[in-house]
Amino acid sequence: MSMRLAQAALAGLLLIPGAREAAAEVMRWQVDGATREAIVHLPESPLGEAAPLVLAFHGFGDNMQNFQHTNLHLAWPEAIVVYFEGLERRRGLLGWQVEPDGADRDLKLVDAALQSLRETYDIDDDRIYATGYSNGGMFTYLLWAERPGVFAAYAPVAARLRPAVRPTSPRPVLQVAGETDRVVSFADQEAAIAVAVEVNGAHAAAQCGAGCTVYGAGTAAPVMTWIHAGAHVYPRGTSARIIDFFREHARTP
Repeated sequence: MSMRLAQAALAGLLLIPGAREAAAEVMRWQVDGATREAIVHLPESPLGEAAPLVLAFHGFGDNMQNFQHTNLHLAWPEAIVVYFEGLERRRGLLGWQVEPDGADRDLKLVDAALQSLRETYDIDDDRIYATGYSNGGMFTYLLWAERPGVFAAYAPVAARLRPAVRPTSPRPVLQVAGETDRVVSFADQEAAIAVAVEVNGAHAAAQCGAGCTVYGAGTAAPVMTWIHAGAHVYPRGTSARIIDFFREHARTP
């Protein structure tokens, strides 16, 4: 069976209870013999135009049902928001690849999902975004390095760059980091921010609110940081900040 036919055969619908009445679709794909899943939240009403698309990746040990409560879909009700589920990585806990590894099971998932999402919905190819928390944020950085032509902007939260991950194409990036993070050290997150600033050539810094700094304001590929005093958390207001950042950036050549 072809990938396209397998995707269509495995797609299903499930009503997800939540803050908004619209149904959410659970989509499934066969990728290298594994069934992969995501919860897809759709716009509340047809836009009459192509919709933005946000891909969201949970942290290590979490799942798509929990991560949808970050409410990115409520922060951007006009967008299609997809909460993916990872596979077992270690100790039976779900997570994501964080470096190229030959198998690239999660990069292949994103490729397959994007193909079928484009076939199923009217998606604005210039407004596709990736965000993730912790392990999912590290995968978001990997997507920047390995799929820079696909996404308009990236928003890793509480994440760092792994040694083999080195983006080379300037893209807008928002990094959310906690000064007292003991899981992903703040120093490692600062190092990731420094790489993003260097890749984007976004050296001029300006303040954009409490804890907020933007490097390269007004350029095509700024780096925005929100540094908070907390630990390894997804702070209140993070989803709204991410969506505000995404709204400002469409894909450029």
